[in-house]
Amino acid sequence: MIDNNWTKFKVIGDFNTDIRSLYEAWATPEGLEKWFLRKAEFYTIAGRLREPEEFILKEDAYEWYWHGFDDSAVEKGQILEANGTDFIKFSFSGNSIVSINIYTRNGVSIVELTQVNIPEESDPSKNLFVQCQVGWTFYMANLKSIMEGGIDLRNKKVELSSNFK
Repeated sequence: MIDNNWTKFKVIGDFNTDIRSLYEAWATPEGLEKWFLRKAEFYTIAGRLREPEEFILKEDAYEWYWHGFDDSAVEKGQILEANGTDFIKFSFSGNSIVSINIYTRNGVSIVELTQVNIPEESDPSKNLFVQCQVGWTFYMANLKSIMEGGIDLRNKKVELSSNFK
């Protein structure tokens, strides 16, 4: 019998760009808004809003706003780790934890996203394992498209509600 673990998953993508550019895409408000979010706000421990090009740091609080949704759809959380080069960890939906590890393998840059502590849910419409895995797969594909000179795949129209958030 197969024992399925619905509390964690991993999404891995390969990118034809350097590690520094990928880290900036994940670790700055401006970077996240190029491929992932409509608006990314990070606040220091003292409550100062970080500048668009400024790197996030451990213990920053965040508010994320999605394309395809109005400002009532906001994800709030905290940066748990950010090493300034290739690793970020943050709280996410349902008290889960997302880790981003960026490294090089076989001549390409790799982004490895791991989400853990996903609450188990019997109602499929509320299942964060499925929703988050589908969402992260889409956004990793969009990151690849943006980083490698392609088009932005996101729905940016509030009137056309998105499936990904």
